[in-house]
Amino acid sequence: MNNYFKKMKGSGPSPPMTPLPNIFWSFIGAFLGIGSLHYTRFVELAAPDINMVIGSFGASAVLVYGAIDSPLAQPRNLVGGHIISALFGVFCYQFFGEFGIWFACSLAVAGAIALMHLTKTLHPPGGATALIAVIGSPQLHEIGYLYAIVPVARGALMLLIVALLVNNIPKNRQYPKSWW
Repeated sequence: MNNYFKKMKGSGPSPPMTPLPNIFWSFIGAFLGIGSLHYTRFVELAAPDINMVIGSFGASAVLVYGAIDSPLAQPRNLVGGHIISALFGVFCYQFFGEFGIWFACSLAVAGAIALMHLTKTLHPPGGATALIAVIGSPQLHEIGYLYAIVPVARGALMLLIVALLVNNIPKNRQYPKSWW
């Protein structure tokens, strides 16, 4: 039992400070990525009540602009993780919401994690995408599985396009590390 608690102390030093140029490009990418989602909502969409920005995209921005070398930030994980999680979250709301939202929420997040592992698309913000499908607004529940297309797939693809454009401007940054 003593070893169990000793593991919680951690080991090793804190990670080094991120170089200022990388902080700059992370800021630019996140600003343009999230900004493009809002811009699309107000300018392009005929139905502005379908929000292009869901909370999990903020966490995706941290990965695809700030941790671009992480396996969890690669395109397959970004797009696939969000779509799989959205589909499973809608499924959980529609088929298990009557047992209680607590049950549907728990199942949506746990199942999304398992499905992302099975499909090699683990993207931590996907857990939030699944949860949003269950606890979201009545308008979100009305669109059902369309949630996986708009806003999820479209938003993830927009974040990806900005990541490809911005992350490859500096000579010392490369994104993605892998596509598949």
